[in-house]
Amino acid sequence: MDETAALDVTAVRAVETGDGGRAVWSDADREWASRVAAEAVGEGADAETFLARRAGLALERLATYEPAVGRALRALRWSPWIGPAAVVGAFVFGVAVDRVGGASHINLLAPPVFVLLLWNVLVYVTLAVRLVAGRAGSGWTGPVRTLVLRLAGGRRVLRRAERDGAERDTAERDGAAALRASLAALSADWARRAAPLYSVRAARILHLAAAATALGVVAGLYARGLAFEYRATWESTFLDAGQVHALLAVALAPGSLLTGIAVPAVDAVAAIRSPASENAATWLHLLAGSVAVVVVIPRLALALGTGLVERRRATHVELPLAERYYQRLLRAYFAGPIRLRVLPYSYSVAAPALAGLEAVAARAFGGEVTLTVEPPTAWGDDDALAARPLPGADETVVALFNLTATPEREAHGAFLAALVARADSTRPVIAVVDESTFRARWPGEDGRLAERRAAWSELFAGAGVVPLFTDLASPDLAAAEAALDDAFADGEARDGLGG
Repeated sequence: MDETAALDVTAVRAVETGDGGRAVWSDADREWASRVAAEAVGEGADAETFLARRAGLALERLATYEPAVGRALRALRWSPWIGPAAVVGAFVFGVAVDRVGGASHINLLAPPVFVLLLWNVLVYVTLAVRLVAGRAGSGWTGPVRTLVLRLAGGRRVLRRAERDGAERDTAERDGAAALRASLAALSADWARRAAPLYSVRAARILHLAAAATALGVVAGLYARGLAFEYRATWESTFLDAGQVHALLAVALAPGSLLTGIAVPAVDAVAAIRSPASENAATWLHLLAGSVAVVVVIPRLALALGTGLVERRRATHVELPLAERYYQRLLRAYFAGPIRLRVLPYSYSVAAPALAGLEAVAARAFGGEVTLTVEPPTAWGDDDALAARPLPGADETVVALFNLTATPEREAHGAFLAALVARADSTRPVIAVVDESTFRARWPGEDGRLAERRAAWSELFAGAGVVPLFTDLASPDLAAAEAALDDAFADGEARDGLGG
């Protein structure tokens, strides 16, 4: 997935997972985004195409509800001006610091050019050591690269959202709190996802900036050399002419190789010891050639290499599609609207419980769900179950029990085992245990409730079924959603959704 789409998808995920109370983005909104995206991309699209299209649609609508989401996205996107500004600034800096000596003299032992050469050699050694150590792609950032990252990938996501929330009425504070939590999660999540891309992008900019600095130094040298006469000299308390010649021969060897100009001999070096001097043209050519060989050419090559890596990473940002959030969206897209076949066991479902079951299904599957409730199977009536048609290939079986009943292997266990045997092996059987009657009959009996849950859980564990305990008259939708995600996890892994 490319960088822009990945950030959009990550933003929508942050809102949809952070807004548990649906104060910002309702179930109807979520269902609309999934449905319209599925219609737009068609049946043959892959997971990333569907998710990107859905995110684009969701953000268009979210922008009308919460402008802070759009501002957060703009703050987190890479600022494109950083690269050109850094390169131009580096060039100007190089021109400004090219003063290689006094007013018109070059001290051959102390020009800033040598500092520039030494610094870049140290950078190359560091890069080589990291490459040999296998840490070249570890996402390490030094202080300069960190500064570039901070400038380019804004860190002001929450401030405006906090101000907006403070200005809202009390009735809207829940939505403001959910929004702030979502934006905080977005900032942290995107920082992790984009770190490999942003790190290599910052490295490319710094390589170009280093080359621009070197070019600025060289340009400044020659520009001033046209208007002034630079005189080359040297002085030292501890070094003699032979030693100075040896140092210059090593430092200026790249420039000599590039320009074909030989480093002057020892006698020539001795002849310009301060206060003597000579026209510095030869030395300027050697310095400029060394800068080109040691700094400009390698840095441009490194910029090209990191640019290729950057392009690859910018078009292949990885998202954790195995997460339950993404799997829930992909399940609805690839499998189509979810069809749930509810089979109550010795339990007549009252209207409030049925409404709660519909709400749980809508929350867990984004509204794309068809609920069919069969007549209840009587206690021990295995023949009635066997006479019913097998569930369809696109149906998921939901066994519905009442917590007031004491679980028995010969009855409830046998019913559950028969459902598992008859269901499609790639679709899990869901067990829902309604606590509404139990809670109404024994209010405040938490210990008794826990004991009864434990008895039912033991029964379900033996059948290999993940249960959902909930008060269908007043269900905890967030907890029910998480439990149903767990129940579907194994089936989705077998189906290979999203692959």
